[in-house]
Amino acid sequence: MPEIRKDPIIGSWVIIATERGRRPTDFVREPVEIRGVRVCPFCSGNEEKTPPEVLAYRNSTAPNGPGWTLRVVPNKFPALRVEGQVDREGDGIYDRMNGVGAHEVIIETPDHGMTLATAPEQKVEEMFWAFRDRIVDLKRDSRLRYIMIFKNHGEAAGASIEHTHSQLIALPVVPRRVQEEIDGARRHYEYKERCVFCDIVKHELKDGSRLVLETDHFAAVTPYAPRFPFETWILPKAHVSHFESGQAVYANLGWVMRTVLRKLDKALEKPAYNFIIHTAPLQEGPLPYYHWHIEIIPKLTRVAGFEWGSGFYINPTPPEEAAQFLRDAGLA
Repeated sequence: MPEIRKDPIIGSWVIIATERGRRPTDFVREPVEIRGVRVCPFCSGNEEKTPPEVLAYRNSTAPNGPGWTLRVVPNKFPALRVEGQVDREGDGIYDRMNGVGAHEVIIETPDHGMTLATAPEQKVEEMFWAFRDRIVDLKRDSRLRYIMIFKNHGEAAGASIEHTHSQLIALPVVPRRVQEEIDGARRHYEYKERCVFCDIVKHELKDGSRLVLETDHFAAVTPYAPRFPFETWILPKAHVSHFESGQAVYANLGWVMRTVLRKLDKALEKPAYNFIIHTAPLQEGPLPYYHWHIEIIPKLTRVAGFEWGSGFYINPTPPEEAAQFLRDAGLA
């Protein structure tokens, strides 16, 4: 019998189509292969093909040249630009503002063939430190309200360059999806005087059926009402609302992220995926009701007319089964 499950945070509904029950081998998969290209702008030695770096971790070498382990550069084709003022204004019933913000690329390694799943865990930790360093720098700009950090891995997930990289977009507004999550968390807190994410962590650790892995600092789970098959969340056990305030556990986060991605690679044969860091708005202080986390979404299905028209997602793989497959994939 299919189930309709309600997301405990924003209240959206998901159809778990159990009668369609799809195992990892049932999906039409296009494994992400790193084929290599003749000239890659993100490879060491090609630094002149990107805008000048805004951050680099390097071995005492000159800026914008070889010798780096991680670089952050402005996107060559930015969605938003740093220059100018927001200038919010009305146009009759409509609202508009200038496209002020920042759009940056985090090049995680000079090694073209490396992925986060194959990288040393220290390399994944270094990526999280770079995310934090850029957030701390950009939050000084009072025009900015939110920073979205995300990764598109593989062409099916939206990556236009195969060399592993993540992106950062700083916005002058809080995105609607983020605001819905914050508002839902606030309602839960006002009613129960507890953080909904802390409640989720506590419940999933006790229940165990959707738990993928656990460390001293994190729980990786398949959420109760997942929109997509094998959707996986990484949640800190300790309550922290802002990602940039969680640096004490980045080393452990590097291991957890790498391990989850290796499990997905093994269970789903190197799928394309997106990950998104969910964090509190820049100009807010610590929030007792919100809890930063990471959502990882393998690209196994397509959103079609029913989903767009209804707001319901249809997921053919129950999260309990997905978690079991990922647990069985081991840690290697």
